[in-house]
Formats: sequence, structure tokens, C-alpha cells
Amino acid sequence: MARAFKKLLIANRGEIARRVIRSARLLGLKTVAVFSEADRKSPHVMEADEARLIGPPAPAESYLNIDAILQAATETGADAIHPGYGFLSERPAFARAVERAGLIFVGPSAAAMEAIGDKVAARRLAAECQVAVVPGIETGESSSVRTFAKKVGYPILVKAAAGGGGRGMRVVDQADALEAALESASREAQAAFGDGRIFVEKYLARPRHIEVQVLGDSHGKLVALGERECSIQRRHQKLIEESPSVAVDEKLRGWMCDAAIRLARGCAYQNAGTVEFLLQDDEFYLLEVNARLQVEHPVTEIRFECDLVAEQLKIAMGERLGDFDAPRGAAIECRITAEDAEHDFRPAVGLVSYLHLPNAPGVRVDTFLREGIEIAAHYDSLLAKVICYGASREEARRRTLLALDEVVIAGIHHTAAFLRDVIASEQFRRGELSTHFVDDHFKKWHYSASNENAALIAAALIASRALGNNEVTTAGTNGKVDRREDSPWTSLGGFELWQRR
Repeated sequence: MARAFKKLLIANRGEIARRVIRSARLLGLKTVAVFSEADRKSPHVMEADEARLIGPPAPAESYLNIDAILQAATETGADAIHPGYGFLSERPAFARAVERAGLIFVGPSAAAMEAIGDKVAARRLAAECQVAVVPGIETGESSSVRTFAKKVGYPILVKAAAGGGGRGMRVVDQADALEAALESASREAQAAFGDGRIFVEKYLARPRHIEVQVLGDSHGKLVALGERECSIQRRHQKLIEESPSVAVDEKLRGWMCDAAIRLARGCAYQNAGTVEFLLQDDEFYLLEVNARLQVEHPVTEIRFECDLVAEQLKIAMGERLGDFDAPRGAAIECRITAEDAEHDFRPAVGLVSYLHLPNAPGVRVDTFLREGIEIAAHYDSLLAKVICYGASREEARRRTLLALDEVVIAGIHHTAAFLRDVIASEQFRRGELSTHFVDDHFKKWHYSASNENAALIAAALIASRALGNNEVTTAGTNGKVDRREDSPWTSLGGFELWQRR
């Protein structure tokens, strides 16, 4: 039975740890941060009321170490744990361990996680709840898969039963590639999730990825807070999310939200969760259910003027869900990651030597970055989320372009310029989206002249700061810089913004 608590441990790191700390403080809760040796100087460590070291940089020895996290909770007197997203957030074993320790887990029950976290189990539950699924078979056995593929035709999609994020997933275009795909997908699933089970679905050629935010309390109330479109992806990792979707009208929205509620009710779901669908030719199919808070939750918060993390905490305390205002306007989120988009999104590491992030009406930035932070290869590549609101989608899109122009993260490759070009594209403006958008339109992306001009302005800001000069006059994104006598452009010698390749 849920009960009130006073001290919350956040079993996560980075921007989501900071995000949870803010909402916890809003409710008057004390907070405990945990950190690995690599995160000693991370802002979430300093912002929490208390902090505990839980291990070396490797996730398996720190943020995935259940015993270390529970020990930190015991030592600090925390009486509840918020898992954030990623790491242990969707592990039923963690939820059970928290409850066995006499603590409150801020999330769904372990039983609900098991019912929907396993994709094969989720397909069965969906059938019981009359929610459509992509045609498939719940086995990776070779002869059965061949029979299925012959029936529905290639391509088919091999998927891990116990995980997500594109791991353990293979698209098979022809019969002679089938055996290798089944074997490699199973191996990857075993390595990533400790579970090598796979299953197979018909591959949808150009679907949209649409998801519905749900909230459920312990008193039986379930609500659906509209949809988010997450079709802009690369290797099944979301890059840009928006709400509402241009492809979803009121009738379709009602059907999708109703399906999400039926599925959540079918497993007695409590707390925040997301039901994900594939949409193609006005038909939608269950993709998966994420039994946790999503990275892209801010676009829903902005449109519904709510705090989803605070709602999670109140639900965990046993409070009843209230009513939510009708959604307004449009919101777009861009995930800036530590990757080199010009070279096949090669992972990037380095020291953040200079940082400037947008700060304007209608713009929100969720991040853990600050100058002097070392970005290492131990964790997810997410650096910051830039979320922009507009009365219309076009206003939100234009605001996003302006915000991304202002992003300066010196010392490390990042994807802000790539995301800006996607948002600026005519295809995005028209809302012509699918999960293949990046491959179709941006497979061989390179820095454009506009990117270089923006970089020149960024370099002027950096150089100005180095000289203690806070006034550098620019003429917008055309790259013109005022060459006053005290300007860094006249004070510094020649240098390159980046090495030409």
C-alpha cells in the first residue's frame, strides 16, 4: 500500500536525476543522489541534499548495482526510490528488491512490468485487450520463421523479447540472410538483456512512431495525455519528438488513447508509462510499452501544463489523480547527443570547455552539462534536450531553429547542427515523417555553410570570453562579426574552428 515519504533517492544520473530533484523539492522532499566515480563533479551530486558514491564508472558496478543503491538508501534514511529512465528503471527485480527493503518504488509494480516489459507477453496481453499488434510469431525457431516469412513476405523484423533500443533487432530482406540474423539477434539480446529469446514480426515499410502518455493511480483512475510523434530516429534511437502529431486527428487520437488505456488497465498499471504504436495507412499497431518515464516527457508537460515527475511522486504516495487541463499549442524536443553526425554518428568524448545554451521565452533546456564536465564513454550519449513551445507547430519549429542556433558546446562533437538541419528541412516542415526519415533524407549529412557561419559566431563568443570581453556584436546567422579594435577577431592570431577533413 502506498504511503507518504519524506526522503527520495534518485537511482540515476545526468539530466533525469536533476529533473527528479527539482520536482521532489517542489513537493518538499529531501533528496539523495547516487554517483559513480566518473560523476563526482556532476551537477546532480551537488544539487541533492545528500549524495553517496556507489561504485566505479562501469554501469554494472554502479548504476546497475542494486545492492549498492539499496545500501545508499539505508545509510541515508531514504524511504523511496525513483529510478529515472534507463539503467534499472524497467527491471522487475529492482522494483521487488526496493519493496522487500521496505521502501517505496516510484513506478509501476514488478508484476505490471513483467506483463508488458516482455514483448512477447505484451503481445499476448494486447490480444486480450483487443489492441492490434503487427502480424508476427512468438518464436525465433528457424523453420517456424521461414514458414511465417513465406506467408507474409519479406522483409521481416527479428526482435529481442526482453529489451529495446534497437538491440537484438534485425531486418531480414531475403531468405538466405535469415539464419545469420536469428543467431546474431539472439546473441546480442543475451549480451544486452541476459535473455536471448527473440520473436519475429512483419516489417512495416514506412511507419510513423506514435506514443501515448498514460498515468494511473492506486484508486483505479487511468488517464491518457495525448500523443507524441517520435518518428525521427536513427538505429531505433529517437532524435526528435513532438506533440501533437500532424498525422493524428481527433478521431484517431481517441482510438489510440482508448487502446492505451485498455492495455494499461489490463495489467493494473499504476504510475507513469508510455504505450508506443506504429502507424501506417491509418492503421495502428502496438509496438511496446515503456513502464517508466520517457526521455521525451517534457513535450507532454508543456502542452498539458503539468509536472509528470511530481505526478509520479504523488501517485507513489497514494494520492488520487486530479483533472488535467486541455492541451494547447505544439511542442518539439531535440536530443543533443555526444556524437559526430558527419561521420556516421561516431561516439564523441572530451572536456566541455565552453557552454552556451538557449534561454528565451518558450524554450526549455534539460541538461546536466556545465563547463569543465568530462564526457566519457561509460554512459548514454545524451547531453541535453532542447524543448520549444509554440501556439502552432510552425511557431514551435521556428523557435526550435533559433534555439539550436544558440547552442555552443565547445570541446566535444555534438549533434545540434544536424538536428537544426532536420528541423529546417522542407520534409519536416510539411510533416512528411516516418521512422526512415533520417535514412531517406540525411544519410550522408555534412556541415553546411549555415552551420559554419553559426560556428564562427560561437567561436567569437568563446574568444571574447577568453579576453574578458562580454560584448561581441554579430549580425545573426549570416556569420558577420563586428571587427572592432577590441574584438577577439582582431586580438587573436589565426586558428581553425575544426580540422578540415
